[in-house]
Amino acid sequence: MVMDEVIARCAKGCPEAVMTRLALQHALEPAWIDELFEREKGKQYRRELLFSTTVELMSLVAVGLRPSLHAALQQYPELPVSLQAVYDKIRHTEPALVRALVTGSAARLGEVVKPLIKHKAPTVPGYQLRIVDGSHLPGTEKRLKPLRGFGGAPLPGHSLVVYDPDLQMIVDLEPCEDAYTQERAVMSPLLDRAGPGELWIADRAFSTRAIIGGWSRSGCNFIVREHSSAPHPTVLNDLIGKGRIDTGCVYEQAVEVKCETVTVTLRRIELHLKSKTTSGESIIRILLNLPEKQFSARAIARLYRQRWKIESMFQRLESVLNSEVKTLGHPRSALFAFGIAILAYNVLSVLQLAIWAAHENELHDQGIELSPFYVALEVKVHYAGMMTATSTEAWQCYDLLNTSQLRDFLLEIAAHARPKTLRKHPRGPKKPKTKPPVSLAEKRRHVSTARVLKDGFIR
Repeated sequence: MVMDEVIARCAKGCPEAVMTRLALQHALEPAWIDELFEREKGKQYRRELLFSTTVELMSLVAVGLRPSLHAALQQYPELPVSLQAVYDKIRHTEPALVRALVTGSAARLGEVVKPLIKHKAPTVPGYQLRIVDGSHLPGTEKRLKPLRGFGGAPLPGHSLVVYDPDLQMIVDLEPCEDAYTQERAVMSPLLDRAGPGELWIADRAFSTRAIIGGWSRSGCNFIVREHSSAPHPTVLNDLIGKGRIDTGCVYEQAVEVKCETVTVTLRRIELHLKSKTTSGESIIRILLNLPEKQFSARAIARLYRQRWKIESMFQRLESVLNSEVKTLGHPRSALFAFGIAILAYNVLSVLQLAIWAAHENELHDQGIELSPFYVALEVKVHYAGMMTATSTEAWQCYDLLNTSQLRDFLLEIAAHARPKTLRKHPRGPKKPKTKPPVSLAEKRRHVSTARVLKDGFIR
């Protein structure tokens, strides 16, 4: 399609910013968001301030274009309500609405990227991989009056996050306002939404009879690390050696777990590690219900390591995006900000996959891996200037693009990206250091950096 002249110049000079605007425009279509609000609003109501406006404001904070919600509000002097009304709107956002916003936008963006990766081999052929883990929000500032008398850090809550490593997107979310609620207690709604064809991978926090029974009832498959205190399976036969992998020796046996009214027969894989973990463990036990004919014990031991992809995703979410807004102390406000940050992360994943598809041969031949940090940096540097140089009307024609047209348009713009400037630069392994014990007085002692460097002192 014919682009606006200014947008066309931006597409050549800062393609990442233009792609972000188009992806956000598709994922956060105002009409869809306001319809979603009417369906999932709970006790909330709509007056002058639309929910789509609050989402747009918070997206500026999540992407890092504005440091806080207040700073984002300064860009909208024409808002029909007061600043306090905006904060109240966000403070009353239902957790169910945050979940619906994340899952709905992920589904809309997923339809854009699926054809881009259709020729890439899935992690586990025949299954939709789902990696689940908890994300606890850090302590916030004590701006709320009831918090000012407490010495400790106030915790606004946590969420269970479901990550699809093939789409490189977060596809589901279950927010929880109470920071002290255990992760396994929040798992029930996710189990209700699980289904056949999915393969869930989880750590030992989710190794309970209730969760294993829920997975079994939903008809999905799972791989979960066994906790030392749960679920206490009944052993049906002796351990059988299944060979070695790079991290140790693999063994297998059959076990039973009684889940409420049913007894589930599972495979238990034991990995006897060459070297102990950081917590001093030498044996890792894994419970699963995958068929042995398709998945050998060694394949399962390797597959469980895919769980670390969600840990890497959390690191990127924290370092690349502003997912933890410490000025928002109310639990619902903090969870809403976290949900918008997840949405922004999914948008950046769309950018990466489009750039990868447009430059696949170059990336493969030169061994280049794209860095989410540098992709996000390009967006942060150019986005505000691009929006200043372009008019709102110039972007409205792109609202009419269907999924296929948007995908082709993103690929056309991604061809202008420069993969070498977006490549990941992994650092080498850290050298282990043994630090001698230091007294508290020594820790608190101040030093002049200039004098230390001048004297060439090395501790």
